[in-house]
Order: sequence, then C-alpha cells, then structure tokens
Amino acid sequence: MKAAEKGKRRMEKREKFSSRLGFILISAGCAIGLGNVYRFPIITGAYGGAIFVLIYLGFLVLLGIPVVVSELAVGRGSQRSIASSFDQLEQKGQKWHWMKYLGIAGNYLLMMFYTTISGWMVIYFGKYLTGSILEHQGADALGNLFGQTVSNPLLLLESTFFVILLCFGVCSMGLQKGVERVTKWMMVALFALIIGLAVYCCTLPGAEEGLKFYLIPSTEHIEEAGIWTVVSAAMGQSFFTLSIGIGSIAIFGSYIHKDQGLLGEAATITGLDTAIALLSGLIIFPACFTYNNGVTADASTVGAGFLFTTLSSIFNSMPGGRFVGSLFFLFMIFAAFSTVIAVFENILSFWLELTKLSRKKAALVNILLLLVLSLPCIFSLNIWSGVTLFGKNLMDLEDFAVSNLLLPIGSLGYVLFCTNRYGWGWKKFQQEVNTGKGIKLPGWMKGYMRFVLPVIILAVLILSLI
Repeated sequence: MKAAEKGKRRMEKREKFSSRLGFILISAGCAIGLGNVYRFPIITGAYGGAIFVLIYLGFLVLLGIPVVVSELAVGRGSQRSIASSFDQLEQKGQKWHWMKYLGIAGNYLLMMFYTTISGWMVIYFGKYLTGSILEHQGADALGNLFGQTVSNPLLLLESTFFVILLCFGVCSMGLQKGVERVTKWMMVALFALIIGLAVYCCTLPGAEEGLKFYLIPSTEHIEEAGIWTVVSAAMGQSFFTLSIGIGSIAIFGSYIHKDQGLLGEAATITGLDTAIALLSGLIIFPACFTYNNGVTADASTVGAGFLFTTLSSIFNSMPGGRFVGSLFFLFMIFAAFSTVIAVFENILSFWLELTKLSRKKAALVNILLLLVLSLPCIFSLNIWSGVTLFGKNLMDLEDFAVSNLLLPIGSLGYVLFCTNRYGWGWKKFQQEVNTGKGIKLPGWMKGYMRFVLPVIILAVLILSLI
C-alpha cells in the first residue's frame, strides 16, 4: 500500500496543537540547540560583535526564514509528516517523495549522536547538583575529567539510554498530553533560567568589559579574521542554527490550524532561536572576563567541550558556582531535550503513517532501535576511538553528514519543491503560506526564492565541505 494511502487512514486520528503558543514554543525548541549556547556567542565576540550580529540577522531573513516557511507550508499543506507529505502534494508521476528517505535518514542520524551529547548534559548536571565537580579546579583538571567521562562507555550508555527512554516516553503520551504539555513548560523554564543567569552574570565585576567585547561593533576583529570569513561564518550560523531541511519543523506545521499565516510564524520561531543565542552571550562573556581573564575559545574550533572545560572552570571559581553550574546545565538539558523530543515526534509520525503500529508500540520499537544506533557514537569516544573514516571518528562523521550534507541538500529540496512548477508550484505554496492572519508572502519573492535562494544554499553547502 502506498504511503499516501496508509497515511490517509490516520487522518481522522491526527491530533492538533491545543494552542498557538504550544506550536511556537515547540517549534522554537526544535530549532534551539546546544550550538546556540556555546558557538553563536563565541563567533559573535570574535568576528566583530554587533556588526556580526547585524550580518547574521540579515542572513536569517534572506536564508533561514524562507526555508522555515517552506517546511511549515509543506507540513500544513499536506497535513502529514515527511513520510508522506511529498506524496500528498506532488503531481502525478513526480519523484519528490524520494525526499522522505533523506529526511528520515537525517532525523535518525542526528539522534544517533545528539542523544549522547544530551546525556553529557545530564551527567554534568548531576556533578554540579552533588558538588563532586568542585573537586576539580582549573581548565586542565576539568579537561581530564571530561576525558574520563567520555571514555567510560557504560556511563555514556546509561545517560544516552536515559535520554532516549525519557524523550520517547513523552512522545508516546501523544501530541497534546505529551509533546505539547511537557515541551511548553520546559521552554518556559528554559527562558526563565537563561534570563536569570544572564541577569546574574551581568552583575559580575568584569561584566562591563565582557559586554563591550561581545556587543560593541569592532572593525578590528573583522579585519583580523577577514571580511569573507566573517560573512561565511554569519551565513553558516544563520542556516545551521535552525536545523532545517530534514522535516523536523515541517511536522509541526502539519499539526496547526490555518488561522495564522506562516511567514509571521516562521519569523517568531527564528526570533526566539536568536534570542536564546544572544542571551547566552550575556552569560558567557561577563563570566569569562570576570573569572577567566577574557579568554573564551577559538571561534574556528569551538565545540561542545568548551562547556565542560572553560565554562565549568569559571563556574567552579564563582561564589555559589555549584548553584550557578547546576542551573546552567539544567538549562542545557532543557535546550537539548526540546530538540530531541521534537525530532522523536517526527520519527514517530513517520512510523505511524507508514505502519499499523500504535504510538506506544512505535515508541518502544524506536527506543530499542535508537539505543542500538547510538552505539557507534558512544564507542567512538572510547573503545572504538582509533576507528576513523575520512579522517574523522564516527561521532564527528555523523555530525558532518547531518550538518554539512543532509541539512543543506534537504533545504534545497524543500525550496525547489515549493517554488518550481515541476513540484508543488509557487501559487499553491504562496496560497498556503498566506492563509490566515498576519504577514503575507509577497509575489515578488517568487524570483528570489526560485533562483537566488537555491544559489545561496548551494554556497552554504560548498563552504561547509571546504
């Protein structure tokens, strides 16, 4: 039986969000990831402060929002997940439905390493909650502690399983009772935590110098890095921060009503994602300039390890650092779990549309499946640490495949499908976007989205591979 026919059987049972707020917060939670917290502030400080932010915002408008709109429109227009959305909207004889395989592969591949990284946040939250991390002072000692943590396969297996079990457990309860209810409160807590931490850090003795470094425009930093490096970094960050292209946003479009236009919804989601990124800088830089002599990280190489070495060293140096560190890693858990739950919901919807399984049975199958699929990532940090492909360990290779290949290729597919007469077509796409109240997608955007935007996405793809 075709995917579209199987999906049709479940249309009557398909849930909807109970409120617009739930949709906005959950979609923003999907977009908000760990990179918002540590990568965006670092590259902003290193590449010109406010000038970089302005360039970044420009690319969000030119690149990020149009792709988010495309995903939302495909989801709402089809009322399906990526499993059968293209089947539903494509014209007879077209092959756009092959996009489902790229999308679902991207979702699984993302979760194969993201659940493990999320487990790190759980581990470190526990270390701060118990106070055991305070026994390790200085970046070197904390670097050794992080090395010992990731080299323990049993510990990583336990934390990863905890993340998978908990988040699929939320999804198994249904859209409204599980995903919407839990994620909505988690996102409210996330914003409360980051605002509270930002206010506290902005009162630290070195906060003024840190804020100057972060926010005041600096042509000197741009000249040092080179304008092309800065523009490329802004373009890449504006694209990758939203995790667009694999249907993770589209699924939530399929759960909403048609009372709101999609351009305004996309702008709101993007705005919340950016707000978290900017607020993170109000934590990192005042803290670094107070307790770490202004040293943060190299913008070109900064990674998740920054959280567990540099930032943890700073927290350990603070008065009440145990409390601050606990709140920070609790915030990181909420940021990570909101993404995991969103992607898991997309995976479950895929199974519900293509199989006869109930939501709970599909969740159980995927708990076991993801646990097995996450093993290469877990083992790549310890017992398989010597295994490399193309010069990368298995975890880095999974990350590279998703971020540098599947996201831009998938985004290109969504844009071409929505704007090309050999796909869904501009008229149907524009009508779907403009249905409901709010900002309308103007007709003159057709030329830009059809011809210019694909070139920009291709540029992102090429630059990410260089």
